[in-house]
Amino acid sequence: MRKVVSRDGTTIAYESAGDGPPIVLLNGAFRDHTIFDALVPELAPHCTAYVYDRRGRGQSGDSPAYAVEREIEDLDAVITEAGGEAVVFAGSCGANLALEAAMAGVPITKLALHEPFYRAEGYPKPPAGYMDDLRALLKDGKRGEAAESFLTRLMDFSPETIAEWRRTPLWATNEANAHTLVYDTAICGDHSVPVERLAGLRTPALVVNSDGTSDWLRAAARATAAALPNGWGMQLPGSWHRVDTEILGRVLTGFATT
Repeated sequence: MRKVVSRDGTTIAYESAGDGPPIVLLNGAFRDHTIFDALVPELAPHCTAYVYDRRGRGQSGDSPAYAVEREIEDLDAVITEAGGEAVVFAGSCGANLALEAAMAGVPITKLALHEPFYRAEGYPKPPAGYMDDLRALLKDGKRGEAAESFLTRLMDFSPETIAEWRRTPLWATNEANAHTLVYDTAICGDHSVPVERLAGLRTPALVVNSDGTSDWLRAAARATAAALPNGWGMQLPGSWHRVDTEILGRVLTGFATT
């Protein structure tokens, strides 16, 4: 992977593929750039797709103290490498980060967001004190328990679902990146859709959700689209928190190239 240095000196690893207008892909909780391995080939014939490891993951560096502003600067550094401005596609907690970056003035020409990680009105927020509990688990080296806590208290996973996930190869990645769950939780703030702040964001924004996702994620996507002056929503075929890759590729290609 190639490297770019963020404003605070942290090294951010990235790759690019394809030819055409730049689109930067930004992942959510637990994952690194490899989550886009299937999507990049769908985009590459029409766009230059940039993927990167968010700080603390994969081949990127990290800093002793975390701040959301540092991740905004990381995205800005990758966009600079992409030519100074770019479309951004981001999912889950990454969608929250992309919105924060756009509101901070990062040169994002268009936003495509997949199920931002908010709790719309009428849906319960994560319990108070969750962040302290998560930090305590990580301080004690209980990375698996931290991952379980995040999945249970922030994503509403059942014990049965977590047990199934523990038996898959992905669980090792969940534990390896467990320390970054504090980062993603910080990005989500109080988990409310920031309606008043989003009202001032004029960037064109497409907010998608899958037809097989949770009610609260669907509601968050719709509320986010409604709060954005130049936003609109779209429901696409898929499963829980995932859109069919081929269809998503076609939608993003059209969005990024028109």
